[in-house]
Amino acid sequence: MSDSAPSSNKRPKVELAILSASVLQALVAGSIDRAGVLFGRQLPPSFLDHHGLWEYRLAQVEVDPTVINWLVRAVIDPETGDIVGHAGFHGPPDNAGMVEIGYTIEPEFRRRGYARATVAALIDYAASDPDVTTIRASVSPDNAASLATIRPFGFTHVGEQMDEIDGLELIFEVAITRS
Repeated sequence: MSDSAPSSNKRPKVELAILSASVLQALVAGSIDRAGVLFGRQLPPSFLDHHGLWEYRLAQVEVDPTVINWLVRAVIDPETGDIVGHAGFHGPPDNAGMVEIGYTIEPEFRRRGYARATVAALIDYAASDPDVTTIRASVSPDNAASLATIRPFGFTHVGEQMDEIDGLELIFEVAITRS
């Protein structure tokens, strides 16, 4: 697998591959090797650094297995086969039709366009569901990279919230328009 940046004359594309409940269980158990076998390919060792996320998402799936499509996915560069991060939604659309995105790009793949490609893929997935009317992104005011990543997608600042883990977050939303 390549560690090189995509050619500079084009933006990278990404595929989002669902992490199944069994993969999440293996990650919660701390077994990156087992998670990789279950996923069908080796996952980055840094995925084990997100233990709390995997626990939280697994608990959501255990309550309602149908939410798995809205949760966490590996972000894959289809040209190189590299797993460049993970992304997904905080859950399925709420009663108002809102979904919130989240994404993490592995440090060695940052500043290459993968975050923007990931946000675009998440928006495309959400927009394909007729129940989704709004996409939300919550970003730390100090996270200049994420603020720049969401800007081209038309997100509008709609408020703030205090996250018990991440602290102050700015809330941005964009409406889904369908033709």
